[in-house]
Amino acid sequence: MTQLKNGVVIPEATKVRAKEVLGLFDQKVRALATNHPDYFPLFTENGKWKHGKEPWTNWCEGFLGGQMWILADHIDKDYWRPKAEHYSSLLKGREFDREVHDLGFTFWPTWKKWYKETGDLEINKVVVEAGKTMSLRFNKKAGFLRSFLAEDSTFIDIMMNVGIIFYAAQELKDEGIREIVDTHCLQTRRYMVRGDGSTTHEGIFDLETGVFLRQTTQQGWRDDSSWARGQAWALYGFGTCYAFTGDKRYLEVAQATADFFIERTGNRLIAPNDWEEPNPILPVETSASAITASGLLQLSQLVDNEVDAQRYAKFAIDSINELCSDKYVSLNDPNWEGVLKHGSYHEQKRLGVDESVMWGEYFFAECLDKVLGGEMLYTNR
Repeated sequence: MTQLKNGVVIPEATKVRAKEVLGLFDQKVRALATNHPDYFPLFTENGKWKHGKEPWTNWCEGFLGGQMWILADHIDKDYWRPKAEHYSSLLKGREFDREVHDLGFTFWPTWKKWYKETGDLEINKVVVEAGKTMSLRFNKKAGFLRSFLAEDSTFIDIMMNVGIIFYAAQELKDEGIREIVDTHCLQTRRYMVRGDGSTTHEGIFDLETGVFLRQTTQQGWRDDSSWARGQAWALYGFGTCYAFTGDKRYLEVAQATADFFIERTGNRLIAPNDWEEPNPILPVETSASAITASGLLQLSQLVDNEVDAQRYAKFAIDSINELCSDKYVSLNDPNWEGVLKHGSYHEQKRLGVDESVMWGEYFFAECLDKVLGGEMLYTNR
């Protein structure tokens, strides 16, 4: 059982419901692995994982194995541990993949957890290699890690993937890699986090001069609005940066982005895709709130102020309780193949809107793991 700081207490009723919903994960993930073995979906279509819709980019393969590792900890180790190892092993080779900016999503929930369970240094080498590969996305002139989309583009999503670069720098004692990841994070802080704590999805740089040009978005409503999932990546990611480094600048940004999320979402608890969008396709985006709840639980253990810690923990726990309600989970819908409903992938492309999404499944499972005593800090997972 993880000892919580700052007077944070997880209510017993939340733990009871978490166990029940993890039982649902056991059923749904078991069915997915049985019906579609070695298949890595991104989102459902009409509640079904297998369909022909485009993926846009290949970034979700670590989330299925990550759920299996969590299930091995809580449900049936004899069944889920071999499955988790198998689905993790299928990712071997992608540690060298330079086409995506999401190798943290791929290898932290899977190979990093595998290394934690075994202490096998050969497994750790794969995690470190993925971090090194991520660092190769760095544009030295402008000081940023480029997105998968274009050479002049960076995404706020990358903040949730920098942890694996910090880890590689730490394991290798490589100051060059450490400088790369710090520079990117501070550039993101400067250019992609606004004064009110909101974030932009994408930043564009001039590659010849290194000058930052503009904020824009791929998945939010407008360039000057705030896409909720990007906000979630920022608050969780900057908290992780602080956990790795102890640099208070990162903690300040984590709190500012968290405060914006909480203020704008308020008592409804579940955020929309973008707070500024006047007539959204879907009034809620559950995956953003699952990511945020997990990030806020981490933040509650990082801040020094107990008042702030308990405020973050309360919003996280209230959000988890809401996400665990019949409104959002498929307990009473046996034909729906995911667990967490009403998520959204890419509204503008009409991909995975009002569906289950694989990152929503993983971070929701991570929330349940945390309330049941799992590691609160990304660095320890």
